[in-house]
Amino acid sequence: MDVRDFSPKQRLVLDWWCDGSPWRDREAIICDGAVRSGKTFCLGLSFFCWAMRRFNGERLALCGRTVASVRRNLWSPLAPVLGELGFSVRELVSQHQVRVAFGGRENTFYFFGGKDEASGALIQGITLAGVLLDEAALMPRSFVEQALARCSVEGAKAWFSCNPEGPEHWFYKEWVLRAGERKALRVRFAMTDNPSLSPQVLERYRRSFHGAFYRRFVLGEWAVAEGRVYDFFDEAMVRPVPPGTMEEWRVSCDYGTVNPTSMGLWGRQGEVWYRVDEFYYDARREGRQKTDREYAADLERLAAGRHLRRVVVDPSAASFIACLREEGWPVARADNDVVSGIRVTADLLRRGRLVICAPCRDAVREFSLYCWDQRAVGDRVVKRFDHAMDDIRYFAVSLEKGDGYIGGLSVERTGW
Repeated sequence: MDVRDFSPKQRLVLDWWCDGSPWRDREAIICDGAVRSGKTFCLGLSFFCWAMRRFNGERLALCGRTVASVRRNLWSPLAPVLGELGFSVRELVSQHQVRVAFGGRENTFYFFGGKDEASGALIQGITLAGVLLDEAALMPRSFVEQALARCSVEGAKAWFSCNPEGPEHWFYKEWVLRAGERKALRVRFAMTDNPSLSPQVLERYRRSFHGAFYRRFVLGEWAVAEGRVYDFFDEAMVRPVPPGTMEEWRVSCDYGTVNPTSMGLWGRQGEVWYRVDEFYYDARREGRQKTDREYAADLERLAAGRHLRRVVVDPSAASFIACLREEGWPVARADNDVVSGIRVTADLLRRGRLVICAPCRDAVREFSLYCWDQRAVGDRVVKRFDHAMDDIRYFAVSLEKGDGYIGGLSVERTGW
């Protein structure tokens, strides 16, 4: 590996702790900014080099939203590079740790996931010489503070990486804005700080985001989400149902009892999914609630004899899911991470991978009304006019994940 392969900001992250660096006395480093800017890889590489230079026989932590994300985003890209640099690496998968040896020294690195408030208990009791928190802005404050509290070995440092969120986010207010007060070095990254990205790739990323997400993930700003969620969507994007045969059919469903129930019928031609028809029932407007069996019959009518590969359903609709399974539908629980799902949906819509067709009038109506809640702290949508928006988001995320069948099985409907 040649240091000339790194940008100036990446080289700063690699050697900020070294003897002779003007930043060596800082107690933490914060790398925030654009996606795909190379900050996570160089931060992780620097962390291991620092740990193996400064300590022997100590324990350190690598933290992400989940242990799986630590392995995927951080460890998997780093492991072969550490091997090339002469580090001896032994991973103990079942114990969520790796032991790294170099120059007669050996340290143990533990993997931790910080996805919710209960995660702080997982890291309690351990004494650490350092901690790297990847995606720090996506972790609860209690977990981050618990991880930092475990760093009691002399010379311990904290290493943070994250993409920006809103300007009211606790990590931005408590760490980014107070970096000097906390004796932390802040390095703000842009996409252009990653020399491995070609001009064509940079342009594709610029096209993939809009609004607050463009400001955050391309420009690296801690920007507030405001206005319409899909502010790029208008009637000009609505298409007629395409002629020809669909290669595959699916349905997505947001379930409501008092609130509306929305279902979308999706057909695929090549790499494009068309929302060709919909079912939308507002119990308040109609003055009557429907039962699970009635909604299952509505799904039957929407499918109209087509073979459905999958029915992606609101994960909170337990009784409706059970009803559909009893009738033999191939049901998948939807992922309900709203903000992440909105990003996925926006990207697929802008790239033309998802197309809303003219018969889906309630979906088109909701696109014009679906807004960010400007009174909320953090990214939240106004919980109105969001039912077709939810079923479309469920579908988009199911495509990205490529899985999700309940019980891990693809169930063919009997008789089809």
